[in-house]
This record gives sequence, structure tokens and C-alpha cells, in this order.
Amino acid sequence: MKTIRHALLILMILSLGACGTSDYDLRAYTQSDGLVGVHTVKSAKESETQAVAEAECKKRGKRRAVFVEARATVNDRFPLTNLYICKD
Repeated sequence: MKTIRHALLILMILSLGACGTSDYDLRAYTQSDGLVGVHTVKSAKESETQAVAEAECKKRGKRRAVFVEARATVNDRFPLTNLYICKD
């Protein structure tokens, strides 16, 4: 009986932890003109897309990403693309 209670407790903790994570995955890519694009959903926060863009810029040796524009896409899963330019 004690083992079942522990198992239920662990299951509840894991399920609550899953609720705190986002249910979408932001994807970054580099365009031929040097801009960094982040495929995103409409409900994503600006700070989340900014963090993904900055991580991509850091791979290229730059320190920060500055927002340039947002574009609509035909992709059902990621209907928006935010574009950033990498700065030192």
C-alpha cells in the first residue's frame, strides 16, 4: 500500500512538471542574408523567441539579437516567423 502511494505521488509530481513546460518547440534558422529567423506560434511570448534568436546568434559569435520584423507563413504548426539581426 505504501508503494502505491509513493508511485501516485511521483506520478502527480511528474504530471505537474509537464504542465509547466511549453507545448511547442521554437525553431531557429539562418537566412542567406544573415538574418536569424525563428519559427513560432502566435501564443509564444516575445521573450521566448528572443532567447532562441540570441542562442543562435551566440553560435555565430554575436552577443545579442535585435527584432527586425514578423512574417506570416503557410505552415500550420508555426504560422509566424520572427526575424532578428545579430549585433555585437
